[in-house]
Amino acid sequence: MNHFKQHLTHLLTAGLVLAGVSQATPQPVQKTEAMPIYVHFMPWFESKDFSGYWGAHWTMGTRYPDTQDETGHRQIATHYYPLTGPYASADPDIIEYQLLLMKLSGIDGVMIDWPGTTDLYDYPRNKSNAEALIGQLGRFGLKYAMVYEDHNINIAFEKGVVTDRMAQARQDVQDLVQNHFSSSNYIQMEGHPFLTVFGPQTFENPEEWKTLFADLPEQPCLLAIWREGSQVASACKGEFSWVLQNEQSHLDLLSAFYRSPALGRVKVGSAYPGFHDFYKEGGWGAGYFNIPVGLDTFKTTLDLALQSDLKAVQLVTWNDYGEGTMIEPTEQFGFDFLTYLQQKLGVKNLNKADLELVLELYKQRKQHAGNTEEQGRLDQVSDLLAELKVSEARALLIR
Repeated sequence: MNHFKQHLTHLLTAGLVLAGVSQATPQPVQKTEAMPIYVHFMPWFESKDFSGYWGAHWTMGTRYPDTQDETGHRQIATHYYPLTGPYASADPDIIEYQLLLMKLSGIDGVMIDWPGTTDLYDYPRNKSNAEALIGQLGRFGLKYAMVYEDHNINIAFEKGVVTDRMAQARQDVQDLVQNHFSSSNYIQMEGHPFLTVFGPQTFENPEEWKTLFADLPEQPCLLAIWREGSQVASACKGEFSWVLQNEQSHLDLLSAFYRSPALGRVKVGSAYPGFHDFYKEGGWGAGYFNIPVGLDTFKTTLDLALQSDLKAVQLVTWNDYGEGTMIEPTEQFGFDFLTYLQQKLGVKNLNKADLELVLELYKQRKQHAGNTEEQGRLDQVSDLLAELKVSEARALLIR
């Protein structure tokens, strides 16, 4: 079944936004930790069963997902294997699974790696995948903000696809203003729409950012990656940390960032499970550094962030399998990262068994694909989970 037909079938059987059938009112998760917790999200995956082809982030240059081992595992470009198997980012079943897991883990919102409006490579598909995710956030009471990949403009300029970098950036900013900044689900920081830039790497002069934002009805709160805050300008600005290791250990780098004044008034920290990229094996360069991936690294970085004077914490990442920074459940780590998150954030009345229920919901979505009656039952389960009526959801799902 192709992408459009599968998506339409799910919407029709689910009776979600199109028909207005769902009456669920998502309830906020109660937790003791007041620090806002967001998670960095990659919308760039494609699978053959949903999209009609395997996307580059599952294949890189050397992997062939049509090849399966004796256990049925596909050959994909990562050291870690998602519990769902490789997926397509626009698949509504995956989106439901991901957002419910985030919600029940105590995550407040999603920071989406956003490619802008440049028409090159898989950027348009990534943008539409992000919009598919955004379209479901309200069902689960989650918020979102964009992480702008301004580097894409420079790449397109060098390819001759973009001839005026500033004009392309203005188009990107207008898309943000018209379609995102005023959304009730969009994250506000210091009274401004929250926007981060992964760099900057194209516009490294604050005057360029002043020009980009000059005529906006409202200035965003713009954060650059750590140590690059002097390169941006806005009514509200600052920096966010990431995962890095060089001659200094990653923990020393984080600690120094948390102690030092940000170049701006907003500082956002990071927590991650480690870093083990697949780039060398995948034929995408020599690779970078290695930080042991596991619960110890996640505990240490999360604890450090929550003890620091920050506006928010960004979990790095939900699903960057190519760099091994994913906290999405995998066969290697199961639900370890999410259950620790529940514990550390003081999430009330939710535990690992509830996260496992979300996986079971996903499995039954696939098992009963095209079955209107069964999908209707699963819609009810999803609504009950959004309302945090977990016992009722379990009774309806496990029969």
